[in-house]
Amino acid sequence: MSGAVDLSSLKQPPAAPGGAAPGGDYAVGEADFETKVLRRSAQLPVVVALFSQRSPGSVELVRTLERLVVEDGGSWALATVEAETNMRIAQALQVQGIPTVVAIAGGRPLADFEGAQPEPQVRQWLNAVVDAVAGKLPGDGGGDEAQPEPEDPRFTAAEEALERGDLAGAEAAYEAIIAAEPTNEEAKSALRQLRFLARAQSIPDSVLSTSDADPGNVDAALDAADVEMLNQRPEASFDRLIALIKRTAGDDRTKARTRLLELFELFDPAESFVVAARRKLATALY
Repeated sequence: MSGAVDLSSLKQPPAAPGGAAPGGDYAVGEADFETKVLRRSAQLPVVVALFSQRSPGSVELVRTLERLVVEDGGSWALATVEAETNMRIAQALQVQGIPTVVAIAGGRPLADFEGAQPEPQVRQWLNAVVDAVAGKLPGDGGGDEAQPEPEDPRFTAAEEALERGDLAGAEAAYEAIIAAEPTNEEAKSALRQLRFLARAQSIPDSVLSTSDADPGNVDAALDAADVEMLNQRPEASFDRLIALIKRTAGDDRTKARTRLLELFELFDPAESFVVAARRKLATALY
């Protein structure tokens, strides 16, 4: 999950009504999952709670875990992930339902459970996780802590440009890496995502209603697909373009297909929703 341009920070979900959102102090997203979960799990088990603000049971489970992690005083760490805005994390952990809780130790899943559970069962599960890894993690005092790999200064320069909002500077930095290393897939992936962001972030959300009201408006459909992707709704974005491909021909159909293939490239081709969309595309074309 490292090396990708973070999309989630551009469209933050609204906070849950009735006070502070659950998981706020322990929130983790795609941008910091490697640091806060994978690397940290070399020192102590990290319990990842995937939840939805729309699910009262999952919110209550997060509240329980927040209370227990404080009670346990550092024997394990908590990371809360809103599944709807961090789909890649949910897919990587093979989440089938919400809520799901996964214990990560040494960078790998150790144990998990699905569904809301009463506090005594949660406590029993946590105790078993902590006992299972006691003295066995490389960074918990039982051995030398693993040192992170040194960062590539070229990528650091690109990421610093992004943090400043200098998209042109970041694009130039990634292009320079690719010019020197044409097979550098990390730089290619980052550049594709950066160019998508540069194109999509200025499109108003109102284009969705424009496209829905006028399905024959090809340009509006292309922009609407970008907005849906920016809003972390890739399946909706793909379906909109596939529907456009079905009802167009000639240059318009080529434009829609080209845009769809560009959006496919933002993801690992093995992602289940990409595989499904490619099948739909094949059906639409033939």
